[in-house]
Amino acid sequence: MNAEPRTPNRLACETSPYLRQHAYNPVDWFPWGDEALQKAKSLDRPIFLSIGYSACHWCHVMEHESFEDPEIGQILAENFISIKVDREERPDLDQIYMTAVQLLTQRGGWPMSVFLTPDLRPYYGGTYFPPADRHGMPSFRRLILALADAWKNRRAEVIANADQITAGIVQAMHIAPAVQQGETLGADLLRNAAQLLGRSFDPRHGGFGQAPKFPHPTELRLLLRIAHRFGDESALQMATKTLDAMAMGGMYDQLGGGFHRYSTDERWLAPHFEKMLYDNALLSSAYTEAFQLTRKPFYRAIAEETFAYVVREMTSPDGAFYSTQDADSEGVEGKFFVWSLREIETILGLDDATLFASIYDVTPYGNWEESNILHLSRPIEIDAKMMGIPTEELRSRLMVCKQKLLAKRGKRIWPGRDEKILISWNALMIAAFAKAAQALDRPDYAVAASRSADFLLTKMRRSDGRLFRTTFAGVGPKLNAYLEDYAYLADALVTLYEATLEPRWIASALSVTRVMIEQFWDDMEGGFYYTGSDHEALIARGKDPHDNATPSGNAMAVTALVRLSKLTGNADLHDKAVRTMHLFSDLMASSPMAAGQMLCAFDFHLGPVQEIVVVGNANAAEVQEVLRMLREPFRPNQVVAWKANENSEVETMLLLLKDRPALGTVTTYVCENFTCQQPLVGVEAVRTSFRVTSEPHTK
Repeated sequence: MNAEPRTPNRLACETSPYLRQHAYNPVDWFPWGDEALQKAKSLDRPIFLSIGYSACHWCHVMEHESFEDPEIGQILAENFISIKVDREERPDLDQIYMTAVQLLTQRGGWPMSVFLTPDLRPYYGGTYFPPADRHGMPSFRRLILALADAWKNRRAEVIANADQITAGIVQAMHIAPAVQQGETLGADLLRNAAQLLGRSFDPRHGGFGQAPKFPHPTELRLLLRIAHRFGDESALQMATKTLDAMAMGGMYDQLGGGFHRYSTDERWLAPHFEKMLYDNALLSSAYTEAFQLTRKPFYRAIAEETFAYVVREMTSPDGAFYSTQDADSEGVEGKFFVWSLREIETILGLDDATLFASIYDVTPYGNWEESNILHLSRPIEIDAKMMGIPTEELRSRLMVCKQKLLAKRGKRIWPGRDEKILISWNALMIAAFAKAAQALDRPDYAVAASRSADFLLTKMRRSDGRLFRTTFAGVGPKLNAYLEDYAYLADALVTLYEATLEPRWIASALSVTRVMIEQFWDDMEGGFYYTGSDHEALIARGKDPHDNATPSGNAMAVTALVRLSKLTGNADLHDKAVRTMHLFSDLMASSPMAAGQMLCAFDFHLGPVQEIVVVGNANAAEVQEVLRMLREPFRPNQVVAWKANENSEVETMLLLLKDRPALGTVTTYVCENFTCQQPLVGVEAVRTSFRVTSEPHTK
């Protein structure tokens, strides 16, 4: 018999892949919007708000267990207005109601399940709820019946609870200035951060805390800066131990490159298999910088393999970057990525399979749930020495094996891919490509970054300069962009300018920054609100001070502002950056794990920052050689601008370029606070000067 045709609900018309995953649930789902919110008020019904994202494994589990149950759908339809939200499209809603869940349960996560009054105040919330009572959690069916009964029969109690929770949200999301504007923040903030990170560092396996372990790329980049500034070997060891362990572990895709979301165990073997664009952007930047600082080829290889994965599997035909790859394939988490020994023997033949299995810990019984996650037990150099094989010969042989296995894996049923385009995550990847284009001398990376930037600035920007948040599958862009979209993009465009020397990118960075200040700046207390001044009214308007999986919008705004202020000489940009750092100084002092990006920006602000102008024909070999010398080392506290021999239009934007004449084929001006040393004329003058100035600061 043919199955009964399923009737789609309202989510079938949405552009979010996550919402469309729920389009055939027997739940009367609404997207967030006026229709749902007005209906809740007119019917005097509470709202069931369900928030998740397309690559979320437990979101899929709860959907199958509860949202595909017709009885559950009926109970919800009779008692609630059910709203489904993609947290990646609406992080403003996610922040507010995640705060509620954390206040109620002292933990958070997705799927998020929150119950609201018709005026959007939460009165109960949690994350995943099972289909039957277990592990101390009520079944979802029992929960919604109890909450519906409370709304009907104990309304005063519900309203009182909602009032209390809402007050807690407003209080939690308000940040009062910690220090006065005139006070000085010193280098002790950075020393203190290293000490606090050291307390949670795992010296055996790397990383911070115990299982599950998240990568914390921003904190790793902070440790690299602390190591560079103070000559701190402990900070460097924490960073490199973690970078080594992650890249050798199962959290890294040993065949295809790129990182999974996090490790479920303490030794980085068993990942949660989803792949997020933002993780791969931030981690590739961390490995690029680690290569700059240590010159360890392994870090360069990991960065380049990750970029290759993004180009191959996460880039749209227009050049923009997709958002995520799912953890599940054929309904099974990790199935796409794991192997049996028998499969490997069939593909590689016995001799190569034996070699490959010994290197990547493949056993007949499996190292994870009867399957094998590929990972390295030790550096390949050690295996080569134990086997009496030259390291490069072993690498070459393993590369052939990996290519064969990757080709075979490509014929499996692929995990789902969320193909929506988000400005903020694209900007992180633009910055990563643009940084690596310079550090690794890879012009093709600058091309990849430029294509995405062109897409964002032409397809996702309004005529008034304001940005949209998201677009999908050729459908017009939608939703107001948030602080993170503006801040990440402004910073990425500065990096792209330094990589390409094209004035259009610095012009765009300044334009985006102008709108960011107009829409988000709080002139009363400093800092930036997460939502714009004309955003829809919600129950709270916060400033998003904490780094989570991605840097906070305020931290990235400060990063962009301090860099632009050095290039432009704009004192207002500098003052707003300083006010924001003062606002969040308590957070930097007490919780570096939540303020890693702000501390990176503070390291830049603390300086000394070298403001460098290279004058000459950009295509001249001497100019390119000088740029290579400036870009190759780890020099996090510099800005670089370029000026053609003739007058340049970019001089009107960048004060740094004024009165910088050409004195030869290539002339390099090195300044601090717009006070310059004697010009360096020619390549050798730069080589001699920077042999000293590129050394780590030790005072």
